[in-house]
This record gives sequence, structure tokens and C-alpha cells, in this order.
Amino acid sequence: MVETNANENVVNRLIACINDRRTEVMDELFHDDAVMHWPQSGEVVRGAENRRGIYNAFPQLPTITPRRMLSGGNLVVAEALLDYNGPQYETVFIFEFRDGRIAKETAYWSEAFEAPEWRAQWVEKA
Repeated sequence: MVETNANENVVNRLIACINDRRTEVMDELFHDDAVMHWPQSGEVVRGAENRRGIYNAFPQLPTITPRRMLSGGNLVVAEALLDYNGPQYETVFIFEFRDGRIAKETAYWSEAFEAPEWRAQWVEKA
């Protein structure tokens, strides 16, 4: 249980450092050989140097509002809203840990869309 809480704390620190625009803190949270996988764009970011390059060149970092976090063992799944001061994305992050630091991050994100009217009788609006 201690490991799970520690891993969730790492993810909370990651969210805070991005929200505070202090991406240098990411070096404490990720392994140097960590991989970031973004399946929707088909990109894989390998290693600290490439991660730093992307985050230092980011046109505008989002503000992240966490919604829910689930964890067990070396895995943490976080649902969040990413707000780029206009466009907003519903996001799911899957973090895999090794020795208390992030070894792999997989991120899926999507802009919200209007639900089709044809299924309104069977759903609740969130």
C-alpha cells in the first residue's frame, strides 16, 4: 500500500509541476530512460533529453484538473481535464513505475463532443 500511495504522490507532483510551469521538476519524477507514448499521434518520446526538448518548446502547457486516480502495484491510471486556455481535452494517463519513478507514460486525449440525440433516452448527462 505504501508503494501505491508513493506512486500516486509522484503523479500528483507531475500534475503540480506542469500546472506551475516548472517542468524541470519532471527530471525528479521520470527515469532518464523513460518512454512517453502518445498512440493517437503515433509518437514515442524516448529519454530525458527528448522529453525536456518537447516540454521546453511547448507552445502552451495545459492546466491539468485531475478527475480520478486508480493505482495498484507499479501502475497508476489518472483521468484529467487538460485546458489549453481554450481547447479542452478529456485525458487518460497510464503511468508505469520502476523504483518509485515513472518508467513509461501512455496518454490518450480527446476533445469533448456532443452526444447524439438518438441515445438520449438511455443515458444521463454528466
